Amino acid sequence: MQVPRPSVREAASMYGTAVAIFLVILVAALQGSVPAESPFPYHIPLDPEGTLELSWNVSYVQETVHFQLLVREFKAGVLFGMSDRGELENADLVVLWTNGDSAYFGDAWSDPNGLIHLDSQQDYQLLQAQRTPEGLTLLFKRPFSTCDPRDYLIEDGTVHLVYGILEQPFPSLEAINTSVLQTGLQRVQLLKPNIPTPALPSDMLTMEIRAPDVLVPGQETTYWCYISELPDGFARHHIVMYEPIVTKGNEAIVHHMEIFQCAAEFDSVPRFSGPCDSKMKPDRLNYCRHVLAAWALGAKAFYYPEEAGLAFGGPGSSRFLRLEVHYHNPLKIQGRRDSSGIRLYYTATLRRFNAGIMELGLVYTPVMAVPPQEMAFVLTGYCTDKCTQMALPPSGIHIFASQLHTHLTGRKVVTVLARDGRERQIVNRDDHYSPHFQEIRMLKKVVSVHPGDVLITSCTYNTEDRTLATVGGFGILQEMCVNYVHYYPQTPLELCKSAVDTGFLQKYFHLVNRFNSEEVCTCPQASVPEQFASVPWNSFNRDVLKALYDFAPISMHCNKSSAVRFQGEWSLQPLPEIISKLEEPAPRCPASRGPSSGGPTMVSIGGGKG
Repeated sequence: MQVPRPSVREAASMYGTAVAIFLVILVAALQGSVPAESPFPYHIPLDPEGTLELSWNVSYVQETVHFQLLVREFKAGVLFGMSDRGELENADLVVLWTNGDSAYFGDAWSDPNGLIHLDSQQDYQLLQAQRTPEGLTLLFKRPFSTCDPRDYLIEDGTVHLVYGILEQPFPSLEAINTSVLQTGLQRVQLLKPNIPTPALPSDMLTMEIRAPDVLVPGQETTYWCYISELPDGFARHHIVMYEPIVTKGNEAIVHHMEIFQCAAEFDSVPRFSGPCDSKMKPDRLNYCRHVLAAWALGAKAFYYPEEAGLAFGGPGSSRFLRLEVHYHNPLKIQGRRDSSGIRLYYTATLRRFNAGIMELGLVYTPVMAVPPQEMAFVLTGYCTDKCTQMALPPSGIHIFASQLHTHLTGRKVVTVLARDGRERQIVNRDDHYSPHFQEIRMLKKVVSVHPGDVLITSCTYNTEDRTLATVGGFGILQEMCVNYVHYYPQTPLELCKSAVDTGFLQKYFHLVNRFNSEEVCTCPQASVPEQFASVPWNSFNRDVLKALYDFAPISMHCNKSSAVRFQGEWSLQPLPEIISKLEEPAPRCPASRGPSSGGPTMVSIGGGKG
């Protein structure tokens, strides 16, 4: 008996179905606990209208990211990729394009002029292209590291994703002109930590902190502040988890959200709902700075370790909370209503440990400054062995999450733990840091800090677009270098930061006067910002300032939550001596790669079949 052969269309359909089933099983296996019906646990809208939606999964075993790109209104193609700061020049791209007759998929890169070229090493591997009721779905994968100089190294921290929509066919990849495309960027942490979800208590309660019915302003960026209040007599509880609540339809404009607790010394805080920079905002809102929760686009629920929770409510704790929502509305959409916020999960059964938040890095002071026209100027703050020896319990503390923070010129942030003069491990690092994307990130591995350890936080700044020195301070045009570390058990130590000794900085200004024809005002009535503003920024003055920060003694702020320093001498402290630094990890090239031919892959995207 002769078995009938399937038609080409039937074979293609069967193949597509088989690939889809295989991929679901594969990705679920890689993720471990992810159920088969949800093989891609992370997803974000790429463009403000939600036409492009990216979902992904991470395999640390294979060091590979699996992507699913949904194109809801496919026209003639799409490009997607990664670049250092979200620019479309010098980007690592994958492109699907049509020439009017056929469709092609290829690994590509863009040059400094934004022109696109096919990569001779095809490291993006297409797994499936399929029409669905929602649109066109592309499934593809790529290793973290490819050792191709044209490719972006996918690593921990922020990744700047770029995209473009092709509205008309192009005869070839090289004919695509990026300047005429609808393009944009989205920031995300691709390499989410693969850590198990802690067990939740049976008596868990929930509370939603939302800004009700906000009319989102028709401007690109808005920070919206809303004051909420805990019920009268609200006893002490532990927050054990929180998650975002985003109004349906607003997923592409709600960029990030934070909940701050107000200072306990105020028995009342005025009600307010409006832009955070409004002249009508009560001054008392400036004293609502203690972070309770923070979420950014692409993040899922945040869990505390099973043995710890973040205390709120009860005696000595403010009843007033400030919700801050960042709306990113580049299309300046008018009339959009939003009631997004954060849902807190908490319990009255207090856990063994209170979690705490500690500030590491630099003191908010103008003595730490970045000269103008700098591409990568580094400032470093210390939490010294003397402070940890005095303030930490004998058993130490355990850091499980971290939120890095700078203002507009920050480009990289890293905190390193040192013990006995040797750097031991990275606490948190972001080599593609953006001040526009700040979230509390769970650490892949808990970092234990013992008395006598040193925590070193370094920030790299770019001031190429500035003509005056950028000094440290609270203003958005000033700078900060902070790592808010989340840890347990809570200790009295809330702030462990440093700054260069002011006396040595004055020696710098006097030295500049001796070696430069232009006089720098060193008179007593001149402020540090005024002195920095009068420095002629030649190479000598830049190098001497950098050297000063690298060797001069520091003033330590080893402070309790009351802002009182621990007892001891904290001025004119020597810089911690580091005799051994961690080596930069070398990217590992994949042992075996997929198709690597120089040509693109022809893709069938018609007729609703794979």
